[in-house]
Amino acid sequence: MVSGAEMADSARLTQTAYANPIGAGHAVIGLDGATKVFGGTIALRNVSFSLNAGEVLALLGENGAGKSTCVKLLAGLYRPTAGSVVLDNVPVAFGSPLDSQRAGVAVMHQHPGLFPDLSVAENVFMGHMPRQAGGGIDQARMNQETARLLASVGFETDPEAPLGQLRTSEQQLVEIARALSRDARVLIMDEPTAALSQREVTRLFSVVAELKRRGVAMMFVGHRMDEIFKVSDRIAVLRDGALVGIETVDRLPRERAIQWMVGRELSGLYPVNAAVKGGVVLEAKSLTRTGEFQAIDLAVRSGEILGIGGLVGSGRTEIARTLFGIVSPTSGSILIDGQPVAFANPSQAMSARIAYVSEDRLGQSLVTEFPIVTNASLTVLDRTVRAGLFAKQAVLDLVVPHLDRLKLRYSSYDQPVNTLSGGNQQKVVLAKWLATNPRLLILDEPTQGIDVQSKAEVHSMIADLARQGIAIILISSEMPELIGMCDRIVVLREGRKTAEFSRAEATQEAVLRAATDADGATPSQAIRADHTEKPVTTVSQTTEPRSTSSWASLLVRREIGLVAAMLAIIVPVSLINPRIFSPANLTSVAMDAALLIVATLAQLLVLITRNIDLSIASVIGLSAYASALIMRSNPALGITTGLLTAVAVGLACGAFNGAVITFGRVPAIVVTLGTLTVFRGVNSLWAAGKQISADQVPQAWLDMTSAKVLGVPLVVLIAIAIVLAAATALKRTTIGRELYAIGSNPDGARLIGIPIRRHILMAFTIAGGLAGLAGALWASRYATVDARVAGGYELTVIAAAVVGGVAIRGGAGTVLGIVLGALTLLAATG
Repeated sequence: MVSGAEMADSARLTQTAYANPIGAGHAVIGLDGATKVFGGTIALRNVSFSLNAGEVLALLGENGAGKSTCVKLLAGLYRPTAGSVVLDNVPVAFGSPLDSQRAGVAVMHQHPGLFPDLSVAENVFMGHMPRQAGGGIDQARMNQETARLLASVGFETDPEAPLGQLRTSEQQLVEIARALSRDARVLIMDEPTAALSQREVTRLFSVVAELKRRGVAMMFVGHRMDEIFKVSDRIAVLRDGALVGIETVDRLPRERAIQWMVGRELSGLYPVNAAVKGGVVLEAKSLTRTGEFQAIDLAVRSGEILGIGGLVGSGRTEIARTLFGIVSPTSGSILIDGQPVAFANPSQAMSARIAYVSEDRLGQSLVTEFPIVTNASLTVLDRTVRAGLFAKQAVLDLVVPHLDRLKLRYSSYDQPVNTLSGGNQQKVVLAKWLATNPRLLILDEPTQGIDVQSKAEVHSMIADLARQGIAIILISSEMPELIGMCDRIVVLREGRKTAEFSRAEATQEAVLRAATDADGATPSQAIRADHTEKPVTTVSQTTEPRSTSSWASLLVRREIGLVAAMLAIIVPVSLINPRIFSPANLTSVAMDAALLIVATLAQLLVLITRNIDLSIASVIGLSAYASALIMRSNPALGITTGLLTAVAVGLACGAFNGAVITFGRVPAIVVTLGTLTVFRGVNSLWAAGKQISADQVPQAWLDMTSAKVLGVPLVVLIAIAIVLAAATALKRTTIGRELYAIGSNPDGARLIGIPIRRHILMAFTIAGGLAGLAGALWASRYATVDARVAGGYELTVIAAAVVGGVAIRGGAGTVLGIVLGALTLLAATG
């Protein structure tokens, strides 16, 4: 509870925080009496503060205190229930993140809203890509600016490399570069250092210092107290959605800041490990993995906490993944209880009672849409089955003791994990692995991005596990955590072990020297030297350089495999039956392929947005019958009318699907499964069992696809033109790249203001138009048309897309891929 004195202090600060900001700069943006209510829950209550030009305001508070709500109000994701956002002393109403960005606000979000399927450069400039005079994306300029921005934060990589190839920490640097790319008046940093090493944090703070000199107003949200007091000018503290106080850094002792956050004194942040050390549980001898680490020797005993320190890219996580069997070592040995082992996969490591908590809890440790109880039992599902059925009570018996020990804060065990705070999500991850009853626990950044109180609870739990005899390997980028928690610390640099310290020997200066090779320098000197170094290149990047050559990149893409698959089918068949290469057969196959490619292209547009269209065959059939009927009833209107009729029918069907999905918020698979039947039913009623045959339509209609230009069927030329136009639009226009972004990370797309619903509606509408065109070409190609046209064809279309590399999960797929997918499918079935 907040004391009466604190409430009075808070009220005083609330009244003055915006009107009389502390600091030399003028107030650029802030909150004035802001309250935010979700349902019956008050997330934020009467909060006021300002961000001043040339100043950093730190926002502190436990998870759930209201920090993220403040960030989202300023970013335009939320609108205040009461009070207002104030910009240049004038209340404003941001209707979307785009409004906030246009006002000059850039945000580094806690969980990077990046797009793993897109390139690094596209991630940096998504939402404001530079354009050429003709309106297309200026790729060269975008790559050049991306390289410059990444260099400013100490990172070097190929701007055209897929973001998904980067480590979590590297992706965080890309997120920072993206925020800097907007040249904003206001920069909000929500846990920007959670995944960064000391060197990268120092580089970021040098960027912050430069932005302060430029007069940028900044807010820093974090949990690492050393960083807060180093980078900030003022500190504002929230607790339970209310502002407890705002004070300048020089007038706010660290202990008082913590008291404001938790409502009491917090002791025992780093408990002493008093466990009795036993025998060696795990030992690594000359462990090497080429390009990642080399000749690593380490051992950990039961009851011991062994720390592994070093910069990001030094090999810390790579060693952990090797010990857990995710990857195999190139040479060297791993011993368990003195006996050599070789783990081929994590299951074998788990059988040896080894557990590994990854640094990426959202990407690798949790299924965020699933309930707490399901996530906490993922590692022990085989022990939760009774008579062949999932037994919830068995699950609760296994995981509840661990969740209770970690003091999980929740409303129900059925609560989805994505509704928990970061600290509570991490507790679920830890409980999941503790349920396996490990004897060796590998913890990779276990307190990354969680609040002070949760950190203390996790540290207490780690010490308690050590007292129970569990051997623990702790990897951390936080120097105080390593020194405060570990019995011994192994330090890595560039994949090699450079030092090992006992608890008594370990100091921040000694560890930093070993990690940075700054012999003879003080920690501050090592940090200053880091500013003048060339941009950091990780071990994997230096040993496996990424080429920007389009031919080199083509060789590692799925398309080359499809070409090989087609050749593997065609060559043997041609030896048996050489007539497959006859002009007549090639013409027939080319015409069939053209129809399939147009339809698959329509499906691609939908799939890349993380949707699906099961009604495409019904749209093709309805459009085919409509166009053939027009040609039979009014032959004088000409084939253009027939084509336009089919396309209009397709556009209407696609727009209907898209509208129900986007505005009705109904899953695409449900909507299009229903319209598959509806469109087919309309066609059946319309046709009334009658066929339209070749002798009932004009010859010009039939010639539309069979006619040849320079020996090539016209339908093939039409398909080629459509494919080229689509490839250009998807690759070279901002809307095309935004469609991929939506599928790759819908939440990330929403954070930067991409109009998701409008784009999805557009994708379905255009896909419907292409399906309508395919229907007209179908009617011309096969002549006889009835209500059964293209029956079941949706499965062929989806199969061609998937074979061509289009991801059902969205965000990935190319036009070239679906062309080759369609050809491969025809070769396999023909």
